Amino acid sequence: MYTLKIRGKETEFPAHTTFFEIAEGYQGELEDDIVLVLFNHKLYELNKEVPGDGELSFVTTRDKAGKKAYRRSVTLLMQRAVYNLSREAGIQTRVRVLHSISQAYYCELSGGMQVTEAYLEQLKKEMHRLVAEKHPIEKRSIHADEAVKLFAQHGMTDKEKLFRYRRSSRMNIYSIGNYIDYYYGYMVPDTGYLKYFDLQLYDEGFALIFPGDDTKKPSEFQPPNKLFHVLKESVEWGEMMGINTVGALNDAVSQGRIQDVILVQEALMERKIGKIAEQIAEQEEKKFVMIAGPTSSGKTTFSHRLSIQLMAQGMHPHPIALDDYYVNRVDTPRDENGEYDYECLEALDIELFNHDMNALLRGETVDMPTYNFKTGKREYRGNKKKLGKNDILVLEGIHGLNDRLSYSLPESSKLKIYISALTQLNIDEHNCLPTTDGRLIRRIVRDAKSRNISARETFARWDSVRRGEEKHIFPFQEEADIMFNSALIYELAVLKPYAEPMLFHIDRDCPEYLEAKRILKFLDYFLPVPSDHIHQNSILREFIGGSCFQV
Repeated sequence: MYTLKIRGKETEFPAHTTFFEIAEGYQGELEDDIVLVLFNHKLYELNKEVPGDGELSFVTTRDKAGKKAYRRSVTLLMQRAVYNLSREAGIQTRVRVLHSISQAYYCELSGGMQVTEAYLEQLKKEMHRLVAEKHPIEKRSIHADEAVKLFAQHGMTDKEKLFRYRRSSRMNIYSIGNYIDYYYGYMVPDTGYLKYFDLQLYDEGFALIFPGDDTKKPSEFQPPNKLFHVLKESVEWGEMMGINTVGALNDAVSQGRIQDVILVQEALMERKIGKIAEQIAEQEEKKFVMIAGPTSSGKTTFSHRLSIQLMAQGMHPHPIALDDYYVNRVDTPRDENGEYDYECLEALDIELFNHDMNALLRGETVDMPTYNFKTGKREYRGNKKKLGKNDILVLEGIHGLNDRLSYSLPESSKLKIYISALTQLNIDEHNCLPTTDGRLIRRIVRDAKSRNISARETFARWDSVRRGEEKHIFPFQEEADIMFNSALIYELAVLKPYAEPMLFHIDRDCPEYLEAKRILKFLDYFLPVPSDHIHQNSILREFIGGSCFQV
């Protein structure tokens, strides 16, 4: 018998009891479906047997790890259903999972099958049939060499490449019946768990839609069309360079081609920034370039590089941080926990900002404020500005796209730019890389290097940062005139040697250990790339150091 502490009470269970059997007894006490368990600070799938005495908690579809497990499992279900339909039609169809957008994955088919409303109805019907039949999602461990051969036989060259570079000698593969695949993370026990999903035509493919806040019904699909087309362009860049998966990037590293990849990617980015500068220069009425984006997007470096390109167009740009318009710390609003809320719009002196900007538009000289983060007070240090014919302000801050900030400025005087790190690289055809993970790794490295903040502290703050983004940034992204993707196809290979030691430093008994372990497993897919040849003006320098800009 094993003694388990569950929901504050100790209970005994016979040896060989599975977590699934225990979860069944407690499911009625929980509103959301149990899909995994946390046992002695380690995640387990439900079909595993209890290994001994310990503390057990349930992971549901509302929890971050449970939500990810549910999405992976639904994706495998969708792939199995595509496989069944293509086999019936006698057509070899492949599905690619390309992007995560609006509580959904955007997918495309290849191999001759057309995505139509009729096809999606068939696919949905087949998925629901598999759900009703409760097919087991089986997991087995095989040797890495066997995995390479297996996926080569199935024509999954992306996975074949991926596994060639794994240090681990064994791999876990999942299957529904005779359909196999590899997934980055845990799964639910069987298809019967996967009742809540939807499919909808979108662009050249379809959206596989998951539940959101309501875990028992699919979300309403509201695609961010501008953002999607930036993601699509990024995929085209990756395909142009022959690198759209981690395995392909590792090929470039191992074959000595990575320097060319770096040069091409930086050239593409510089060309994009140059075109934005040309677009601004053609619109003489634009006096305020408003730049906003989520944390670790490279806003500061971008604003400097854009300013240089504007100079090349004969303009006189003035980079300004909206943070300088913070109200004095004592006047800062507080959040529900009583802490200063520096991310809300009211943390900025909106009236002063509008007064100063309108004065500049009228041709007046304005004494610009500087916020002293040590004293928590606004200061004036003789930084006077006056806008001439070719002068333009480049304003950077999280509220730049919110019209409430610049409510009194003429719309014709503003040009809004949304920037984010929207990686074009996927782990493989069926495991898309969350853009938030890329930004998180950037922030871990930057926080440790320039702010003396440990990886554990960065993890601890991350959920709060993400909530702020959901509230203050993402609702306004589609209002941008221009969207800029700051992700570099090679960057995670460069960030890996910086991030790994910090992640290994997090103790097993810390609440942040599970996330650290997940990111370490993720980084293990990449061959490392030294930072020696990264340009001094690269956005990546904002995070690893050595930038030619004051960032």
